[in-house]
Amino acid sequence: MPEFVKTGIDGLDSILNGGIVENAAVLVSGNPGTGKSIFGLQFLHNGVDMYDEGGIYLTFEETADDISEAAASIGFDRWDEFVESGRIKVYDKRTLLRSGDFSSTLDTILEDLQDTQYDRLVLDSLTMFQLFFDDEKEQRQYLLKFIDILKDSGLTSILTMEQSAMFPDTEIGLENFLTDGNIYLVQSPAGSTSNRYIWVAKMRKQPIKNSMFPIEIDHGGIKVYEQAAGFSMMGDSAPMFGEDDGGGLE
Repeated sequence: MPEFVKTGIDGLDSILNGGIVENAAVLVSGNPGTGKSIFGLQFLHNGVDMYDEGGIYLTFEETADDISEAAASIGFDRWDEFVESGRIKVYDKRTLLRSGDFSSTLDTILEDLQDTQYDRLVLDSLTMFQLFFDDEKEQRQYLLKFIDILKDSGLTSILTMEQSAMFPDTEIGLENFLTDGNIYLVQSPAGSTSNRYIWVAKMRKQPIKNSMFPIEIDHGGIKVYEQAAGFSMMGDSAPMFGEDDGGGLE
């Protein structure tokens, strides 16, 4: 029976039937503005705040100050405290992009990846990660190597990925097949506003509920509405993928 790592995101762990399988690498995809970075920040902040599990945040797109401001703006009030105490370690773009070579970058962070005080990792994002490589074969090799290192280091990981398509089934990339789980964040136009949804499309070694569920992003982060009543807050209906209680086992 696998052990689970709880995300602490309201409503999500129920959809996942307990959380994310320990040591899994999960891809969180979505088009711009859907909440991918917030998902990652919340996963790490909750890890320390709720479960005493340290985390590592790798960002190719922001500085540490940018991340601090983003965390404060969404209500993760103890982010700076956790960073200062070493419970969350942030590697920002100034560090990760310094060498321009992924092998050198990996050497820079390898000691912390293997440090047993860290249980969770977020990489934001794979879209920028791909810029290290000249072709898809090289990208695949290094991504597999990186994911293996994360697993061997005992880390449960969230990898974010920019997606240009509005709906997830229209754009399936190589990364979807290399990771243990796929979670999509969707923003659907609704008149002058937009509705937000989450779809857990795949999770190896565990059953999942893989319908689309409405979400809300507010102070305190992401909240998932598992029950149908949640739709009254977000809109009248949602695009559906899969069945209400799909197994999701592989």
